[in-house]
Amino acid sequence: MPGRLSDFVEEVSGESHLRVEHDFGDGYVRLCTSEAERRQAAQDIQCSENILLEMMRNSKDAHGSRIFVALAKEGAKRTITVIDNGDGIPAAMHRHIFEPRVTSKLDTSHKDAWGLHGRGMALYSIAQNAEEARVVCSEEGKGSALQAVTDTLALPERSDQSSFPAFILNEKGEVAVRGPRNLLRCACEFAIEARDSCTVCVGSPAEVAAALWDYGNAALTPASRIFCKDAGELPLIKRLATAEDPAAFAELAAGLGLALSERTARRIMDGQVKPALPLLEQIRIEDPRAAKGPRGKTAAGRARAVSLTASDRELIASGAREAFGTIAADYYLQDDVQPSVAIGPRSLTITIPLIPSA
Repeated sequence: MPGRLSDFVEEVSGESHLRVEHDFGDGYVRLCTSEAERRQAAQDIQCSENILLEMMRNSKDAHGSRIFVALAKEGAKRTITVIDNGDGIPAAMHRHIFEPRVTSKLDTSHKDAWGLHGRGMALYSIAQNAEEARVVCSEEGKGSALQAVTDTLALPERSDQSSFPAFILNEKGEVAVRGPRNLLRCACEFAIEARDSCTVCVGSPAEVAAALWDYGNAALTPASRIFCKDAGELPLIKRLATAEDPAAFAELAAGLGLALSERTARRIMDGQVKPALPLLEQIRIEDPRAAKGPRGKTAAGRARAVSLTASDRELIASGAREAFGTIAADYYLQDDVQPSVAIGPRSLTITIPLIPSA
């Protein structure tokens, strides 16, 4: 029978076992107080933006390559739901991860742009500052859905939560970020910092559900969707694509922490809800120098935004899908995928998922 993790650490590392107070198994341990204090993070939870950042860092550290963030606010209640395709959390650990000094990073604590991560206190700090913090759903190898609900009268956030940050190239060739340090800016800065390892999508619960619907439909074959008997066998981010009707869709969404009416579910399945797009696809770096007129004054400059109808988007996606289908087999890729169409100030971007054929 395999020994306890703490016994193994003691054997090979001598006094280093003193870092562990309790071994839960599956690689999870509770750090001793001294070890947790040594890993004290540079930033405490002081606002909703801090909570979002810690939840995204948690997803990234769990090797999530796709992170979906649903933001909702009703009155003073702010709800942040983060869904990822990371390692997942064993069922036995669901009630422990929000306890102090509990971490899976005994020997992998590390520094990132926001400080030291891995002291086993970030999720605990969220739980202490939120009205509610919970694991909505998580299984090993299938990703996680975590949710925090805060009272913004007790834990503040920026008053302007609708402004998307602006990215300006200054005279030194450096990118300056402008706009309130709201949840969107926090997510954008994280998406830029983590761009080599993960993709971040942010939107309302309905927009995130629409993005998960699109992703699942692109990642799964029609046969696997139709004949799927148990959505729980799939990774979290693919489950919505197995819904047969709005009632099933709303139920599956609720299981991910996304509260939707059947009417909204119907609109999503009919393609009437714009899905949350990857943040990096929405970021445009403006260069004021390129918009200077002959007298040095800034021109009205930016290209007029183009707004396509849903039918026009589908027409473009259909054409891209048909063109891709003629070459997909040559590269051993599935041809039955759903391209997405994104409109920016100066460009139209078509994204085609590259899924290996079975």
